[in-house]
Amino acid sequence: MGSFVPATSARLPIVDRVWTRVGASDDLASGRSTFMVEMTETAAILHNATPRSLVLLDEIGRGTSTFDGLSIAWAIAEHLHNSSEHAAKTMFATHYHEMTELAENLPGAKNYQITATEKDGDVVFLHKLQPGKASKSYGIAVAKLAGLPANVIERAKSVLEKLEQYELAVFADERKTGLAKAAGGRLASQFSLFAVTNETAINELRDVDIANLSAAESKVLLEKIKAKIV
Repeated sequence: MGSFVPATSARLPIVDRVWTRVGASDDLASGRSTFMVEMTETAAILHNATPRSLVLLDEIGRGTSTFDGLSIAWAIAEHLHNSSEHAAKTMFATHYHEMTELAENLPGAKNYQITATEKDGDVVFLHKLQPGKASKSYGIAVAKLAGLPANVIERAKSVLEKLEQYELAVFADERKTGLAKAAGGRLASQFSLFAVTNETAINELRDVDIANLSAAESKVLLEKIKAKIV
């Protein structure tokens, strides 16, 4: 279609249609939330894309809860890969790190990342595409660049550190069940990250023999529990 190609050369196929689901906006006039708009547009793509189409999807599932969004994004990616009728060439941008596991299970799926590095505590975006999955997210670094107050950035780092200590195993090893599970085998479809993190501290309290704790031991225990609560 005459678009500029930011490369020394390119080989592009002819496609019958280009389908996109990019951006986020409410449809207030029709009473539709951002997520409903997103799902409606994605549904149209899944029903009408062909193996000769090009599909561009950006952050599918971000408009709802973490586990619902991840589950929907995962299923959409599998559908576009496996469907004989609708298996289109697809670029799927996401911040769900769990999605990168699809490349290990689906022969037609590949991971690519836009590279970045850190220098003197700041993130430097290199604007280069390379194979492989991203090793980490730079959301807090971007928030800092955008000018969020320093105390907000520091608090975000603190919360992130605590959440990463209790990272969720979103999918069980036997993914055929389709159930999202939290660490420890509990169903996590309706758990928030904060609830799972704080529940760990609560479980520690349940196991404490209060009657036999000395004053010093009680203080140490409370400090330990406090440090874990988000």
